[in-house]
Amino acid sequence: MTDQAVDTGSQASTDTARRPSGEPSAQPPAPAPAPRTPPGRTEREARPAPPSAFVGRTRELKELLGDIERAGLNTIAGRKAPRARVLLVAGRPGSGRSDLAEELVRRVAGRYPDGVLRARLTEPGGRPVPAGRVARRLLEALPAPATAPAAAVRSAPRDAAPAAEARATAAAGVAPGAEDDELTAALRQALAGRKVLLLLDDAADAEQVDELVPDSPDCLVVAVARGPLTGIPDVRPCVVGGLDTRSAVDLLTRRAGEVRVTVDPCSAQQLAEECHGEPATLLLAGGWLAERPKVAVADLVAQLRADPAAGPLERMLGLVHDGLPAAAARMLRLLSLAPAGVVDPHTASALAGCSPQTATETLDRFHRLALLRQVPAAGLLYEVPGCLHPLLAALAERLDRPAELRLARARTLERTVRLLHACRVAAGTGEEARVRQQALPRALRFPGPQDAAAWLAERRDVLLAAARTAAGDGELDTLARRLMSQLVRALVAHVGDDGAAADLYTVHQLMLDVARRRGLAREEAAALLNLADLDARTGRAAEALTGYRAALDAGRRAQDPYAVGRAMESIGGAHQELGDLDRAADWYGRALAERLARDQRAEAARLYGRIATAHARAGRHEEALRHRRAAVTEHRRGEDLPACARALGELARAQEHTGRFAESLRTFREAIAWARRAEDGRLEAGLHLALAGVLERLGDPSAARLHRRSAERMLEEEPSGGPG
Repeated sequence: MTDQAVDTGSQASTDTARRPSGEPSAQPPAPAPAPRTPPGRTEREARPAPPSAFVGRTRELKELLGDIERAGLNTIAGRKAPRARVLLVAGRPGSGRSDLAEELVRRVAGRYPDGVLRARLTEPGGRPVPAGRVARRLLEALPAPATAPAAAVRSAPRDAAPAAEARATAAAGVAPGAEDDELTAALRQALAGRKVLLLLDDAADAEQVDELVPDSPDCLVVAVARGPLTGIPDVRPCVVGGLDTRSAVDLLTRRAGEVRVTVDPCSAQQLAEECHGEPATLLLAGGWLAERPKVAVADLVAQLRADPAAGPLERMLGLVHDGLPAAAARMLRLLSLAPAGVVDPHTASALAGCSPQTATETLDRFHRLALLRQVPAAGLLYEVPGCLHPLLAALAERLDRPAELRLARARTLERTVRLLHACRVAAGTGEEARVRQQALPRALRFPGPQDAAAWLAERRDVLLAAARTAAGDGELDTLARRLMSQLVRALVAHVGDDGAAADLYTVHQLMLDVARRRGLAREEAAALLNLADLDARTGRAAEALTGYRAALDAGRRAQDPYAVGRAMESIGGAHQELGDLDRAADWYGRALAERLARDQRAEAARLYGRIATAHARAGRHEEALRHRRAAVTEHRRGEDLPACARALGELARAQEHTGRFAESLRTFREAIAWARRAEDGRLEAGLHLALAGVLERLGDPSAARLHRRSAERMLEEEPSGGPG
């Protein structure tokens, strides 16, 4: 579980906290009823979930609740607190520290009407999550403003999930390529004036938490970490050890059953002591006993004492692992390879190379043994507890050959690629899309676009984690490139370019890393162009210019004329955006020479128009007029009727700017004739209106009225959404 889970409601519960990395707590809308289970979901009979791991902790809760009410150092000194108060729950993984924090959040959430935000700050492998990534997810989880900027949602498809639309609006104003400092500052600004409870789980160090603390004394931060957060002023620590004996036996009783504990209470107490009162170890012990109703508690105590060198959690996990059938034990070890520590039956099936049905039954057994926690989702979805992940990874490294682990990763990536392809296909409409959908294997088909969009939203952070893992692996670069390509296409199809901008930026950066590692200059150029395009669309023209220059160098190394020409034109566009019109015209000219050398007339015509625009903005109207004429000539050669009509319209406007009024009127009439030949009524109406404006400025209102009436009549006859 990497990034975070988020809940913007006023209530919190332990179940809602346990979500795959970075996913919003709000559930995606339930898919429309369908006769078949969508890919990635497996139906089974409802079974009772293992009892809650939270028992006891009365003293710790009282201490934490008291810390909330107690005056801080600033209050005692007569100063207003400049930042939110930070409470620390410190303890080893498996000590129940996260459950204690969740219980505290559940009890005080009602005091914070602007909601509860959650973030997990460490990935399953132990790597800290960058503060910028966490801040962006928290920004996306905040309620969207009442009036969202139109640009933030203009490209989202109609069937996009509501969660995707919220992402497009909540983090509006933060560029996808923003640095960590910008993102954390934006988060603090967004939280100013709000009353929010922020739960930061599994923090790696004080600096990671400090960057996310709101500058609002009305907020509260509950941080969970292994040790002290030295450097954060006025932090209130609560050290969590093992459960007291009574609570530990109570938890064991819930899992193993009351009879055996009642029959041998002394052994139950000894077992609690052997487990050091750690809830994670007690849950495993209770699950192990529940599966073996004829084994006495004393027998388990004896087995644990046989290996005193290892820690209690490691010893208990070893017993559980060794008691599983060989195939199930192997699957358990391979779960350490699951992206973000999140697994469904199809992921487990791919990892272990077994059928989805077998994987479903095995995962259910793991859940009952407390080896997995179930994640609230539309289908079966589990996560590996953070305290077990490194132990399972160590078992896999010790018992499985490297080639087997690599093959398991490859199977999982291949399955994800196929699912993403099916997800993208489901976004299509019309007969062609239906045919492509039917060509897919039945197990991969989504019932409809809404189901595919919901699946993509639900698995979003897991898919991004898979892309990061694949890109960082270094041994499966071909599969990694395929995965990232399909992920980009699925995001664009269901969420849109703007709604998915931040995720697209992440994926293109990963593709750039892989391309550079493999020496693939053409793919490097493509990734740089995509990143620079995202920067340019979000107003980061200087960053875009740097990216386009790097793409030009990569394109030249790859001897890719398309990338070279595209980069040159984009460099011109970036200079124009920065106000350097001379350099813009120069780079457009270089791109034009590249297009003409390859006889790409349509592209050349468009570049003539861009050069003319740069000259016109610089006040060089004669130069602009010359290039407008060249654009018209190229469009005529290509017999592109609508493009020629538009180019003639631009030429007519340029002629008017240079005082050639008679020529302007003739050119407008010629443009109208080309638009009529193209049967583009809306374009023709627009040209009539432009001509009417010229006639009015020349003092001929009667002729202007005639053209306006013609335009109005055409627009009335033209069906809405027509061409133009």
